[in-house]
Amino acid sequence: MPSRIRVPQFHMIHITDSLFGHYVDLVAEKMIPYQWDVLNGKGEYVRSHCIDNFKITAGELEGEHKGVVFGDTDAYKWLEAVAFCAMNGRTEYIPVADELIRLIGKAQQSDGYLNTYYTVVHPEQRWKNLREGHELYSAGHLFEAAAAYYQATGKRELFDIACRFADLLCQVFGQAKNQLKGYPGHQLIELALIKLYKVTDKESYLELSRFFIDIRGSQPNYFLEEMERDEHRIFPELNDYTPPYSQSHMPPIRQRTVEGHAVRATYMYSAMADLAQIYHDDELKEACKCLWENMTTRRMYITGGIGSSGLLERFTTDYDLPNDRMYCESCASIGIMMFGQRMASLCRDAVYYEAVERALYNTVLAGISKEGDRYFYVNPLEVWPANCMDHTTIHYVKPVRQPWFDVACCPPNIARTLASLGQYICAVDDKSLFINLFISSEMEIVLNETSVKLRLENELMQGGRLKITVCTDGKKAITVRLRVPSWLEGIAFYSGCERIRPAIENGYAVLAVNREGEQSFELSGQVPARLMAVNKNVRADVGKVALTKGPFVYCFEEVDNGENLATLRIRTDGKIKEAGPSKELPGNLPMLKVPGERIVSTIGQEELLYAPPRFEKKDEELSAIPYCMWGNRKNGEMRVFLDADY
Repeated sequence: MPSRIRVPQFHMIHITDSLFGHYVDLVAEKMIPYQWDVLNGKGEYVRSHCIDNFKITAGELEGEHKGVVFGDTDAYKWLEAVAFCAMNGRTEYIPVADELIRLIGKAQQSDGYLNTYYTVVHPEQRWKNLREGHELYSAGHLFEAAAAYYQATGKRELFDIACRFADLLCQVFGQAKNQLKGYPGHQLIELALIKLYKVTDKESYLELSRFFIDIRGSQPNYFLEEMERDEHRIFPELNDYTPPYSQSHMPPIRQRTVEGHAVRATYMYSAMADLAQIYHDDELKEACKCLWENMTTRRMYITGGIGSSGLLERFTTDYDLPNDRMYCESCASIGIMMFGQRMASLCRDAVYYEAVERALYNTVLAGISKEGDRYFYVNPLEVWPANCMDHTTIHYVKPVRQPWFDVACCPPNIARTLASLGQYICAVDDKSLFINLFISSEMEIVLNETSVKLRLENELMQGGRLKITVCTDGKKAITVRLRVPSWLEGIAFYSGCERIRPAIENGYAVLAVNREGEQSFELSGQVPARLMAVNKNVRADVGKVALTKGPFVYCFEEVDNGENLATLRIRTDGKIKEAGPSKELPGNLPMLKVPGERIVSTIGQEELLYAPPRFEKKDEELSAIPYCMWGNRKNGEMRVFLDADY
């Protein structure tokens, strides 16, 4: 049996990519200090009560708990981002983090329980509203932060806090007579317990994770019974709660379509994939494969966004992918990355990274401004700023990135994801290094008892070239397995100056590294700009096309194309041209020019709202930029899909 594919333990990984390097540097230089100020209530535009809540719980501040029930998680994700930055050599925030950890320890109860909302506001409601209370979700983010911080620094304080809490959960939940048979309303703890297990080898953590998956969706439904037992309500929008919203309508192992809240779903699916690999569970693996197939072929946007409904941030039905009132929370695309990473490991197949790449390069990057201090929670494919109005059905769509949110899960989630980008670039098994994303970087690892230094230089978007330089001490042979992307044409491989034809296994080119010293490999090909149409069942986009180049989806902005983008048409028989990158945007990515036309009159009597048609058009060259960059210049309209003039 092949050895398990896993995230490597990097000595150091340095992102040198012109695009991702910009954003990764922002994490340490801008996002962490900016978010720390916000969490401490010092934000210029918005006030968070996160740190104050910990101080109140710890007895260091008088006052009332304020903010959302899961507000503690903002601090935990901030700590996780600090930990990942420390792994990459940026340790300047460790003293501040240590002081926060001291505060968190004081807020922990004597039995290990830790939750500022329930400790201060409703201590009598502990574990009584798992459907809405987010107690287990908040614990999960604590556990993830603790594992990362311990691995980054070797310091045990936060890790011991997390383990005390996890030990309490193992007492409270389970199949024994005196234990609760409940599970989290918002999944995440399943993943986090597995991370604790991998660090501690404590079987009870793994068993509790499996329990939460196995018990979910059993009958009678735990959440429906919980609603009948208790009148304590937190979220009014859940008064009409139904089990599919939380993926509790049936046991996860039997689920075949992605349902409900998109973030909850992808976090749960990620844990299922982890458990399928650890337990060699073919039935759980098959469920994961079916759920992935349904999500990525019927319910995912071209940008890697998921969750098309603004009501309850959820999946709807196959092919329901509207452009202007979609939700596509930034955290949901991070969830796709987490799920896809695990599926690639579970199935040993590079194909899953196509969606990981799509989500990262488009929706996740779009969630943050080029300066690192503004964020999108919702990621639409079409924006008309004038109709993004409060008190309407699309009030959640914002035409500009926001300084923060009352529900602030996305900003620190983006920070921790970018800070840990190395885990998505590469993976390892006992003898192979897998390159999954083409992000220029330098890294050092030990693989098969062999010291390895690897440099990845990506110029695929600029010149159709990717170079890999590997230097080893030659103790044992290793293999580099390079993902072969679907969007690259005319592929050729070289070892040094010699063209080679490596074996392709499960979407990876197999490159042998069998001597001491330096070896170089090159992948070359063409990355054409393409027009992409949709399945005819996607009713919102029949007769429309989008523009792509490699993994990047492009969009049309008012700043380049004038107002009323609905009047534009793309000529599908025209030649797409590349232009130089915008000097206002990071990443050195080309702009694209495509022939089109503008409808300048539709009825001939423009003072009327309706009249007999008389269409007048004029030719026009349309300009597009990568979708991940939209909203970084001037406020205005944006569209990904335009009508095709065919």
